[in-house]
Amino acid sequence: MNITLPSLDQQARRVVHGRGHCVEGAESFNIEWLPPIMLIVAYSPLTEDQLGALVELLSAEPLVEGIYLQERDQPKAPVRHIWGDEQCPSEIQEHGLRYHVDIGTHQNFGLFLDMANGRDWVRERAQGKHLLNLFSYTCGFAVAAMAGGAASVVNLDMSKSALSTGRANLRLNGLDDKRARFLGHDLFKSWGKLRKLGPYDVVIADPPSMQKGSFLVEKDYPRIIRQLPTLLKKEGVAVLCLNAPWLGRQFILDAVAEEAPQLVHVETLERPEVIQEKSPDDGLKVMIFIHKEG
Repeated sequence: MNITLPSLDQQARRVVHGRGHCVEGAESFNIEWLPPIMLIVAYSPLTEDQLGALVELLSAEPLVEGIYLQERDQPKAPVRHIWGDEQCPSEIQEHGLRYHVDIGTHQNFGLFLDMANGRDWVRERAQGKHLLNLFSYTCGFAVAAMAGGAASVVNLDMSKSALSTGRANLRLNGLDDKRARFLGHDLFKSWGKLRKLGPYDVVIADPPSMQKGSFLVEKDYPRIIRQLPTLLKKEGVAVLCLNAPWLGRQFILDAVAEEAPQLVHVETLERPEVIQEKSPDDGLKVMIFIHKEG
């Protein structure tokens, strides 16, 4: 393995993005720094030699107190302790903002670290804005927006437990959760309610690639894009995220051209520096559109 770790501090971040196929020998895993532990997220089984080499590398870092392995190829993606302190953190910090995390209970621990630049982008532009956060999960975008001075954020997700964590995340940062709404609804049955609460300066859509029984990206993302002009103010911004590895940026561009030609593509966000991909169309895509006419 040819792995060089970035400098560590008390801010959570992805430190190895092997799944981008740009780190020799690490193609089957990523590593998340969740101070004070490292979480190796393996998408196929690692050999004992590989695990031994990773433990040797990670345990040499002075700030690392424990190492855990998540086996994403196994049912329910179990997490097990493999070195050092067995105490997992219950919260992490990213760029000075705090988030609750739950490592080992669910497949995802509460914050997608590859979306750090997206949260920063929203935070820097949120002052006085009204935002709609679709597929909000634990409301990381809402925390960033409210920290940036947003006037309001409407969060929608089918998981009421994720929204509950989202409200707790706002409170954890001393942010006013009364300026946020948390809707545990099916998006495709909620367009009327969302329009009544709008229009919005910013709409963020960060859907799953596939969620059995509720969302298939090829079929359902265009249905979302079709509604955006009815939700956005003129000159409002749509932040469209796509993490399906089999679909590139052109999928979003084609869907917008077909379903919402009023939206003009103005920017594609860079990923965090460590998250390198063999192709620009691999991994996470975050594309910015402006509503020019309605």
